[in-house]
Amino acid sequence: MPREKSAKRLAEPAAVVIRGSEATRISGLSVHASLAGEIGLRIVRGDYPPGTILPNEAKWSQTFNVSRSAVREAIKMLMAKSLLASRPKIGSWVEPKERWNLLDRDVLAWYATSPDREVFLRTVQEFRHIIEPEAAAFAAIRRSDEQMVEISQACREMGEAAHIQERTRADTRFHLAILRASGNDLLVPLGVLIESALDHLFVFVTREHSDQRRAQSLHEAIERNIRLRRPAAARSAVHKLLANTDEVIELSRR
Repeated sequence: MPREKSAKRLAEPAAVVIRGSEATRISGLSVHASLAGEIGLRIVRGDYPPGTILPNEAKWSQTFNVSRSAVREAIKMLMAKSLLASRPKIGSWVEPKERWNLLDRDVLAWYATSPDREVFLRTVQEFRHIIEPEAAAFAAIRRSDEQMVEISQACREMGEAAHIQERTRADTRFHLAILRASGNDLLVPLGVLIESALDHLFVFVTREHSDQRRAQSLHEAIERNIRLRRPAAARSAVHKLLANTDEVIELSRR
């Protein structure tokens, strides 16, 4: 099936599981953060559907061989991300998905490695269609010389990258630099929040898309039109890049 094919091609970060002696070698902060990561991943990938009442502190403590205080801190972290709610005598339960804080870095990372990866990729792409064309147009008007250097350097580093990690990190820097250069104060923190989502998307697209020369050419067109202060052309260049990415995602499903 297409989803299985896609999953095999993507290198997924391993879930953090705390067992036995491993837990005793980790600092207190790392224990509850790692435990929150394991439980959060299980929630996002659907092991515990919305409405499910989770095991109590004693059960989690036994399962992962950690202290109850570490469990409590982990649950607090997940409540802060709106994945869980809790009430005395009832315990903790999974909140409806629409309440989850999907702009949280951790939640985005868990979402990106869940079985709904295709949904995640489309969601990120829709966000980009809404934001990036106009951001590039504004960047062409408002960018400073220093911001242009940052955009151009990231674009150049994409083309010079020796391996996929270098290229995707440069790709992310390129797009975040454009958001900063747009001069809109709301886009800057938003870009930082979705950085991990862009990373996951660009890793997927780079691995699925064999024609890296074309991808580089599309990025260079954006860089050139921002540098030459051509807002309409910059907007159009972003639309072409996004259409190319849409095509890669669609082809990966076949």
